[in-house]
Amino acid sequence: MTSLEALVALNLLPKIGPVRIRRLLDRFASPEAALAASRDELLRIDGIGEETAGILLNWQDHADPAAELREVQERGLSIVRLEDPAYPPALREAYDAPLFLYVWGKLEERDRHAIGVVGTRRITTYGRNVTKKLSFELAHAGFTIVSGLARGVDTVAHEAALAAGGRTVAVIGSGLAKLFPAENLALAEKIADGHGAVVSEFPLHTSPDKQTFPQRNRIVAAWSRALLVTECPAWSGSLITANLASEYGRPVFAVPGPINAPTSTGCNRLIREGATLVTDGADILDDLGELPFARQPSLPFAENNAVPELPPEEASVFAALGDQESGVDRLIDATGLPSQVVTATLMKLEMRRLVRALPGFRYVKR
Repeated sequence: MTSLEALVALNLLPKIGPVRIRRLLDRFASPEAALAASRDELLRIDGIGEETAGILLNWQDHADPAAELREVQERGLSIVRLEDPAYPPALREAYDAPLFLYVWGKLEERDRHAIGVVGTRRITTYGRNVTKKLSFELAHAGFTIVSGLARGVDTVAHEAALAAGGRTVAVIGSGLAKLFPAENLALAEKIADGHGAVVSEFPLHTSPDKQTFPQRNRIVAAWSRALLVTECPAWSGSLITANLASEYGRPVFAVPGPINAPTSTGCNRLIREGATLVTDGADILDDLGELPFARQPSLPFAENNAVPELPPEEASVFAALGDQESGVDRLIDATGLPSQVVTATLMKLEMRRLVRALPGFRYVKR
C-alpha cells in the first residue's frame, strides 16, 4: 500500500475527521503505520476510544482506497496533499486543515490571494446586486473568489468572478461525484475549465448533510485572506463562517442593509460586533493593502449614451435585448448561447452600464 492509498483510506473511514487523523500521523511515522497499529497503541492517543480503534483495526471493512483513486483518475480529478506546493498556504496553517483536497480543475499559485464571499441562499435583488458588484471588482483586481457553490450569494459570487475574467474556487459540502446543488453543474464545469477549481475534502460519493456544510465553511474561512458577507439573516451558516474567519485571524467585511430587512439582519449585526462596513470593492482593497497583481484594464463604460464596440458574445446579447425588458430564458433562445455564457455576459454589460437588472432575473437596456 502506498502512502497516498493509506491516507485516502483514513479519509474514507467513518467518525474519523481531520483532527483525529492528524493526531494519528503525529504519533505514527506514516499513514500506513497508523492503519497497522495495535489496539493498545491506538487507545493511547487522545480522542481515540474503543469505537474509533475498532474502526481503524477493521479499516478494510469500511474503505477501498484503490477503487477511490481509480475513480479519481477516471473522472480527471487530482488529489492535492497538505505538503504539495499547490495546497493553499493559509489553509495549511489551520489546526484542522484537510490532509488533502480532491480537485476538479487546477489550483494555481495566485489562488493563495483569495477572498471568501458568502451569504444567504435566499438572495434578494439588493443582495444579488451588491454581491455581483463587489465580487466582480475583487476578481478584476486579481483576487481569487472563494465560495461554496450554493444557491444565492455563492452562485452570484462565482458568476461575477468569471464575468470579470478572474479566478474562482468552489468549495463544496459533498463529494465531487455528488455535486450539490445539481443545478450548478454547468457553473462548476465552467469554473473547472481553466477558470479555477471545484474542491472537496470529502470522499467522492459523500452526500451533503448538516455536518458537511459547516466543515466546508471552515475551508472557505481558512483559505481566504479576508471574508466578505454580502447578505444574510440573523440565523445563517454565513455567520458561522464569519466566526471561523475571526478565529483564524482573517478580517471580516460585511455589507450593510436596511434596518427593517430580515435578510440583512446578520450583516448589520456583524458590523455592530466589529466587522468592517463595506460599500465598494475599494474598501476591502484599501484595508488589505497591495493588490496581488497589477490591476487589469477596466472595461470601457458607455458614456453619453454611446455604445462602445463590444466583443461578439456581448454584442449578441445586447442586440437580443431589443427595447423591451427580457428574461434570461428568452435571451438564451434568441442568441443560442449557453445559459452560463448569457448570465456572465449580462453581468459584463451591467458593469459597462449598458443594461440594468430588474427583479425576477429580467434585464433592460439603460
